[in-house]
Amino acid sequence: MFDWRDYENGIIAFDAGYIRPILAAIHMIVDNGRVAFVDTGHNDALPNALAALKRVGLDETAVDYVILTHIHLDHAGGAGAMMQAFPNAKLVVHPRGARHMAEPSKLIAGVKQVYGDEYVERVYGEIIPVPAERIIEADDDTVLLLGHRPLLCIDTPGHAKHHICIIDDKASAIFTGDTFGLSYREFDVDGRQFIFPTTTPSQFDPEAMRDAIGRIRCYAPDAVYLTHYGQVSDVDDRGADLLRHLDALIALAVAHKDTGSERHQRLKQGMTDYLLAQLREHGSKMPEADILELWATDLELNAQGLAIWLDAQAR
Repeated sequence: MFDWRDYENGIIAFDAGYIRPILAAIHMIVDNGRVAFVDTGHNDALPNALAALKRVGLDETAVDYVILTHIHLDHAGGAGAMMQAFPNAKLVVHPRGARHMAEPSKLIAGVKQVYGDEYVERVYGEIIPVPAERIIEADDDTVLLLGHRPLLCIDTPGHAKHHICIIDDKASAIFTGDTFGLSYREFDVDGRQFIFPTTTPSQFDPEAMRDAIGRIRCYAPDAVYLTHYGQVSDVDDRGADLLRHLDALIALAVAHKDTGSERHQRLKQGMTDYLLAQLREHGSKMPEADILELWATDLELNAQGLAIWLDAQAR
């Protein structure tokens, strides 16, 4: 069985099966026999979603919403397949992302520009359009009703302009996608969680990210639920960690802004050195090679995102 975490508050996280185990979670909210999925992984995640429904004694007709925190394909690539499988569901997405889910050609082209054609076709396969009439555009303060449970969508740019977070007051929970960073379970030490921001291409905006992190902290939830990966508690402290790391990464970027052709490698190496030092201070004794293998994609994409942000500041 794939990774399964029932938090006993109506929220379950299970593995999307994306790239490696416990890299990307799909969250399932269940209330009064009705279901919402938050984020979708890619097309290959659909069997896990169907198995998740069966495990809680429900079927495809119980799904009212498929909610995307944003439209990066590790979060939204499987949306079309899920919408085909769940006949009663509405797709919920930021207004900036809605048109790309209905007609994904520009989205696919943008992703291929970052990852390359071969990678996108191998990992994501066909991105299936969603009929526009089945899409709900979630403006700031949009409220969805799932069973007896209201879900509040809030606009949280910083990682992407098309990012929302979803507040579940019943569980004192917020589903944060990538806005509240990355926290991989392999780096937990004695129950303490390590977290760091994601600065990936191409819409990273540090000031907007700071504001969004602050907004999440103001709700004072018992926990946040990250797509990468699952429940994170001690939200105020982890938010402070995120802001501290964000400041360090921005300082690193500014220090290397004029290093020409060496800039990308210097950003990547500087970020690697910084995060390794922070993880050791956190108490992790994992071998460095294993850490770097787990972080390989994040370090590459975060360095690219910092570089794109620097270029935007120079214009």
